[in-house]
Amino acid sequence: MAEGTLILRTRKTVGYFVVRKIVTTVWRLMFRPTVTGAHHIPPTGPVLFAPIHRSNIDFAYLIFATDRKTFFMAKHSLWKIPIIRHLIQTMGAFPVKRGTADRESMKNAEAVLEAGQALVLFPEGTRQEGDSVGPLMDGAMFLALRCNVPVIPVGLGNTEKAMRKGAVLPRPTRTSIVIGQPILPPAFDGRVPRSAVTEYTEQLREGLQQAYNEARLLVE
Repeated sequence: MAEGTLILRTRKTVGYFVVRKIVTTVWRLMFRPTVTGAHHIPPTGPVLFAPIHRSNIDFAYLIFATDRKTFFMAKHSLWKIPIIRHLIQTMGAFPVKRGTADRESMKNAEAVLEAGQALVLFPEGTRQEGDSVGPLMDGAMFLALRCNVPVIPVGLGNTEKAMRKGAVLPRPTRTSIVIGQPILPPAFDGRVPRSAVTEYTEQLREGLQQAYNEARLLVE
């Protein structure tokens, strides 16, 4: 498969089940994730999950909150490692080039939502540090407004302790997942106004901060 191209396999393949089982087994043994608020996740239809991003292990946490197959962006450099590329593609990943206006990755993300699937997109863009959610990139909410899909903020507790920035290997740490209240953006006929993107991005930031606060409290 050419780099940047997404083959949208909405059905769960044998490879998907095998990789998912391996990941969930390792995560349960090492991180003991608990889930709060899973009832907020719609069982069908397009949805955009917007998790906090504090660790390289954050990408896998939605598989504990929902049985739905989730698609997600992963940094382009991971595609240079054949075994990792194969594993994450099996799990629904497609590449994104950070620091650029990567139209191909946004096109892939839009295709996922238009197919009625679940997409994971980190609104902070890259890993951040600290207990506060700063200004978010507007890509997540622009995509949600453009495709008219609900956005669900996701708080993750203790993942930055489970695998710190710069660490080669994770360490056993109790973690938590909090699924926040869905944000239901209005539908627009045609161009999405910049003011709407700004307004709903701030609403997402507030919802993400609340979910992150709750997730951290659960593992104190």
